[in-house]
This record gives sequence, structure tokens and C-alpha cells, in this order.
Amino acid sequence: MDHKVVTQEQWLTARRELLVKEKELTRLRDQVSEQRRQLPWVKVDKSYSFEGPDGRQTLAELFDGQSQLLIYHFMYDPQWEDGCKSCSFWADNYQGIIPHLKARDVTMVTVSRAPLAKLENFKRRMGWNFKWVSAFDTDFNYDFEVSFKPEDRKDGKVKYNFSEVAFPASEGPGVSVFYRDSAGNVFRTYSCYSRGIDILNGAYHYLDVVPKGRDEADLKYAQAWLRHHDRY
Repeated sequence: MDHKVVTQEQWLTARRELLVKEKELTRLRDQVSEQRRQLPWVKVDKSYSFEGPDGRQTLAELFDGQSQLLIYHFMYDPQWEDGCKSCSFWADNYQGIIPHLKARDVTMVTVSRAPLAKLENFKRRMGWNFKWVSAFDTDFNYDFEVSFKPEDRKDGKVKYNFSEVAFPASEGPGVSVFYRDSAGNVFRTYSCYSRGIDILNGAYHYLDVVPKGRDEADLKYAQAWLRHHDRY
């Protein structure tokens, strides 16, 4: 890399200037996070059930005694042999944090449309131990706009990330958050998709602080470099 090299004093001056911007970003992020928490909720009246390691469970049962449920929508079409490599990248990042989330009244569950046997086999191969359930025979993925039927594609576009966009696959990534009150009512509080889940990938944020950054500008597409972690 050909990069400007300066004295220690000049570096400190430049670093302090950047620190001002970083603090501004931190404060703005705090404001956006508070606004996110203040979003209105919508009650989930439709019945959903999932097949998982604990048998058939409803959405309410996935909370597992906590009041907050965080679902990662993992791209895994029933026809695919492997789970999405990008979603696997995200899963590698959240694999170890689930006990910490539970300590803060949050249950995290991964949901995909592929049948449970495929999920279990892929999870075993990747060395993960988080809870992963199948929405194979439900409308859950379609209702939360992370899976798309052929008839959903109008003029080559689907409903994704709160708009109609051209999308190249039958599955899309996302995160949805739910709250369960003391009466057992379940509410959808938040969902995000596309670059909205970027903040949930710690590895990317580590790459953001190294000299080459994510180093994706010259690739055919952003994550062309990415592999399942056992295939590098």
C-alpha cells in the first residue's frame, strides 16, 4: 500500500480530528438506537409453529421464558445443499454471544425455511450450537418478507427491506425482534434487512479499523471473497 507517512505529532493531530467525528457518530448512534426502541409495536395475531430440537413450538414458545425474542432470518432455501455463506458469516459472529443475550432477558433463535434435518446437518458441520428451527411448512418467512415465491416476483421485483426491489435469490437475510407480555401476547417491535443487519456483524467492524478496510470495492460483488469458515 502506498500511504502517507507522518511524524508521531502529526499522526496525533489527525487522530484527534477523527476522534471528534467518531464521537459524533457514537452520539448519533445512541439517538437512533433510542428512536428504534420507541417504535410502535404491532401485535402478532397469526399462529406460527416451527420444527426444532425441542419439537414443534409456537412463536410464543420460542421465547423460552424471556420477554424478548431476537430472530435471525438465515437464508437456506429447502433446495440448497448448504446454508448461505453470508448468513454463515453472521452466524459465526453471534454464535458465542447468545448466553450474554439471555442474561439480558433476550432469547436468540435462528430461523430458516429448509427442513430441520438439513439445518441440523449443516449446523453440525459448522460447529455451531445455537438453536435453529425450521419454518418449512409455515408462512413465517413469507410474511416477514425474507422468502419469495415465484409469484411474488412482480416485474422481477420482490417486497424486501420495506420496498419493492430487484432481488437475485429466493431468500433474503434479516433480523426480527419480538416482545411477549405477561398475558402471553406477542408483538413485533423491529425488523431490519439488507445493510440494516450490518451493525450485527462484529468481524466487519474489526475490518473497518484496519488499513485495507473491508477491501471489497474491486470485487464483482461485496462478499465475493467470503467462504464458509471451513472452506478457506
